[in-house]
Amino acid sequence: MNNFFVIILDGVGIGELPDAYLYKDEGSNTLSNMAEVVGGLYLPNLQNCGLGNIQKIKGITPVQNPIASFGKMSEMSKGKDSTTGHWEISGLLIDFDFPYYPSGFPKELINKFLAETKLSGVLGNKAASGTDIINELGDEHVKTGFPIVYTSADSVFQIAAHESVIPLDRLYEICKIAREKILINENSVGRVIARPFIGNDGNYSRTTNRKDFSLSPPTPTILDFLKANDINTVAIGKINDLFNYQGISHNIKTHSNEEGINEIIKASKEFSGSFIFTNLVDFDVYYGHRNDPAGFAKALGYFDNRLSEIMNTLDETDALIITADHGNDPTTPSTDHSREYVPLLFYQKNIPGKNLEVRKTFSDVAQTIAEFFKVTNNLKGVSFLD
Repeated sequence: MNNFFVIILDGVGIGELPDAYLYKDEGSNTLSNMAEVVGGLYLPNLQNCGLGNIQKIKGITPVQNPIASFGKMSEMSKGKDSTTGHWEISGLLIDFDFPYYPSGFPKELINKFLAETKLSGVLGNKAASGTDIINELGDEHVKTGFPIVYTSADSVFQIAAHESVIPLDRLYEICKIAREKILINENSVGRVIARPFIGNDGNYSRTTNRKDFSLSPPTPTILDFLKANDINTVAIGKINDLFNYQGISHNIKTHSNEEGINEIIKASKEFSGSFIFTNLVDFDVYYGHRNDPAGFAKALGYFDNRLSEIMNTLDETDALIITADHGNDPTTPSTDHSREYVPLLFYQKNIPGKNLEVRKTFSDVAQTIAEFFKVTNNLKGVSFLD
């Protein structure tokens, strides 16, 4: 089969990085703090892979002979955003930071947004929780028709609209205009995100019709190098948006971890000689950002239970990496991403696990993929394939 799989457990960090104080993330440790709060995690398949060998996690025991190699990775790029995390995993070092707007977007930027989209006004224009702001301003939005514009600690311009007030096609059009004409140059945020919702009378909920409008990576990534060498690249879930579809042969949309896992198993049977890159976003979206450690732990349990299905589809010619793009500690007061190490598990059937130690950059993943497919490149990182 000769497939290489990378599964990103979005937001599943494993301890603060040395520079976490710069981001006010001291003490963050998504896995260990969550385990303490919920009375211990039960993840037998990840435990057998060596998750408990990376650091102490309540409920996860270190094993003497893990079936996967284990370690953790440092992020060298600035920030703690999904975009920079995934780009570094793909072999880039992002030496610039995206712009942030903790006090809302400047008046001149909003005025230009209104002029280009031919809207009469916006609501919000502040940093807020997405679930909170639609319930705060949803009734006014339905009454006025004005979209809700908001941001977070991430570099994002988010536009929320009721699906019956601003239809999806129009919402996506507004976001595309914002991406291409407004949020450029010094205002080039990492992502413009459409946030559709439904409901009535102050009781609103977001739908799965979210759509991200991202920047393209500034230089070629592992996806580009593989595609240029006629190696099939399959992107499942949020990967497509984060790379703006660059270097991707097959893009597969998903709306949940369950769908993502189903697509991984399906892809393992349908493709050969391919790189299969997946983001499982539920951990981050539904539990990290909502400070729900119990829900987070349950979602990890679901992934762990289905990990055996994924591994059973692999043979000795395949490889699998399980890692993350940043932290999102659900036990801290913040509802934003946290600047953390990410876990690293590297599985090849019937090959004993080794201690991969602390990797200096997420880009070691890209070089490992490149060596696996024997692709010459100029990406950052050091392979741990051998």
